[in-house]
Amino acid sequence: MKRSTDRILTTHVGSLARPEGQLKLLFAKERGENFDKAEFDSSTRQAVDDIVAGQVEAGIDIVCDGEQGKSSFLTYIAERLTGFTPCENAGEDLWVDSRETIAFPEFYEAHRKAREGLVAEAVKLSCTAPIEYRGHEILQREITNVKAAAEKHGVEEAFMTAVSPSDVEGQQANEYYDSAEAYLYGIADAMHHEYKAIVDSGLILQIDDPRLLTYYISRPDLSIEDCRKWAELRVEALNHALKGLPTDRVRFHTCYGINIGPRVHEMNLADIVDIMLKVDAGAYLFEAGNPRHDHEWKLWEDVKVPDGKLIIPGVISHSTPLVEHPELVAQRLVRFANAVGRENVIGGSDCGFASFAATEQEIHPSIVWAKFTNLAEGAKIASKELW
Repeated sequence: MKRSTDRILTTHVGSLARPEGQLKLLFAKERGENFDKAEFDSSTRQAVDDIVAGQVEAGIDIVCDGEQGKSSFLTYIAERLTGFTPCENAGEDLWVDSRETIAFPEFYEAHRKAREGLVAEAVKLSCTAPIEYRGHEILQREITNVKAAAEKHGVEEAFMTAVSPSDVEGQQANEYYDSAEAYLYGIADAMHHEYKAIVDSGLILQIDDPRLLTYYISRPDLSIEDCRKWAELRVEALNHALKGLPTDRVRFHTCYGINIGPRVHEMNLADIVDIMLKVDAGAYLFEAGNPRHDHEWKLWEDVKVPDGKLIIPGVISHSTPLVEHPELVAQRLVRFANAVGRENVIGGSDCGFASFAATEQEIHPSIVWAKFTNLAEGAKIASKELW
């Protein structure tokens, strides 16, 4: 993957707002309603072309399809895997009895009520049979769409997101495999097909794994050490899914989910960074552009980035509508560059800006584009100082 050899490059986490027509089709698809498949395919191609053009215009160097064909970074995988059937209750709910909701019940209850009736509930699934990958055709269409748009708009490098085995595990309950470990590795074996196809296509593969960090928030009954032990197995399973793939074609993203709230009880990066760096990836994306985690840049003065690898800290955030000033973006980038080396840093975002397109929009798209423009401008300012 490209590195910041003569200037600080820019990228982001992945998901971006879908246009209204595309959203309507995604809503219908998510709810299991009838929709015109040909119209959906055509709409998706155009949405990808437009979103790539927008990223290029904003000054983003390493772009993606904005997940325009996915209803969410998480639930999209349900139609690509066999072995799952609808059920009444399945998977985790991050905000039910989490550390945050226990500490601020009034805030989160008010937020829940405000969203009632405005979101599309995804079909709940559980694993009832062996898991196999069946999404080759869908995936190939997505690859074709983004590669065509990248070529048209002069993009040198593009990436595609894919969910981690752990997040699939957390979303769908296991009713088939003998153990949690067997279930996790069954998912990993299936997801290997998606990961390999993305890398083989020439795109950079990005693994999305917020659960690595959010598991601690969702389990107030567990200690940090308990969660570290839990995370070790999930990283081992992910590496199993990535087996045989070149690490310099893989980047790994983790974060704290969608939470425009107090965020007091999130796991510190220092408590998990060593485990994160065990992922067989060439780059690591994490939150660093918000008031809860901005201070953690100092951690990288002591943490050694493995040889040949790089970090992509968030220097703009999905958790506030405030648009970061370019000078602030530059200061953040310079701090990381001074800590780990300028060639080992790419400017990124904390998380996606429309991770659950058919259920909620974190930040209005007009604000996101302003953030991207300032990200690019801040990278230019930092580059002048660093070179």
